[in-house]
Amino acid sequence: MKHVFICIFLLFTWITFAQDKYVLVIHGGAGSVNKANMSVENQQAYQDALTSSLLAGYEEILKGNSAVDAVEKSIIILENSPLFNAGKGAVFTHEGLNELDASVMFGKTQSAGAVAGVKSIKNPILAARAVMEKSPHVLLSREGAEQFAAEQGLEIVENSYFFSQPAYDAWQRVQKSEKEKSMKSENSDNKFGTVGAVALDFDGNLAAGTSTGGMTNKRWGRIGDSPVIGAGTYANEQVGISSTGWGEFYIRVVAAYDVAAQIKYSKTSLSEAVKNTLASIKELGGNGGMIALDKNGEMTAQYNTQGMFRAAITENGKILIEF
Repeated sequence: MKHVFICIFLLFTWITFAQDKYVLVIHGGAGSVNKANMSVENQQAYQDALTSSLLAGYEEILKGNSAVDAVEKSIIILENSPLFNAGKGAVFTHEGLNELDASVMFGKTQSAGAVAGVKSIKNPILAARAVMEKSPHVLLSREGAEQFAAEQGLEIVENSYFFSQPAYDAWQRVQKSEKEKSMKSENSDNKFGTVGAVALDFDGNLAAGTSTGGMTNKRWGRIGDSPVIGAGTYANEQVGISSTGWGEFYIRVVAAYDVAAQIKYSKTSLSEAVKNTLASIKELGGNGGMIALDKNGEMTAQYNTQGMFRAAITENGKILIEF
């Protein structure tokens, strides 16, 4: 890999940057993200994880590999970090387990794959890609998805692998207050740690992916927007989108596709399309954030929550990180 010169800029306002050509954008979830309440050590840990994720995906792009490769590698880093609500570090269900969802989509062919409610696949994004490339289906769930992943040679782990103390403690607090608060109010205050990535490769192709542990204390096999193509993830030849937030509302407005449709049919700008979709979600009572990257290398990252972990890298290796 050729030498990469990296600049890191911490910005107070981070919405759209059209002056540089971006090739990879990632997020680590929107929600109750408050940098002021983080220790210096925690801030550094998040910054390091986001940087590692960007560089892993960027290396694939520099190698001339596909946007799907870049998305996959970036998300694997975030899934393996206990800092985020995806893979290791995923939140707990009402029953005290970790159930994971993921999806990926390749814009050129509009092929897609997803898994939902899995408990033993170490990296759900790998399973989502396998569904896309090695099955005739788009979405597999629970035991069937796990069986398929095992047949594809993906790493299978005990559910205890996904344990992290912060996620466990958060679940305990929710369990303790469950009788005092309705599920609706608890969900609205939840920290969304979903991760996602959108990449633009040297062939001009876009891909998007999303991975999550869902919502703390979820029950009854609840599945949010992350594995739903068109809601949590979408990519075509013009734009790629990954979402994070209160999934029920993203499903109801078909959030990721809504952004792409505005761009395609109404010629809306990238930034305005995301802004409009988040406004629609807010009108219904939901919240969250989205990242988007278009074929020209323009990107945007917007949210209507307290904060969102987000980062991007240009074709020249310049990095932007904020949370």
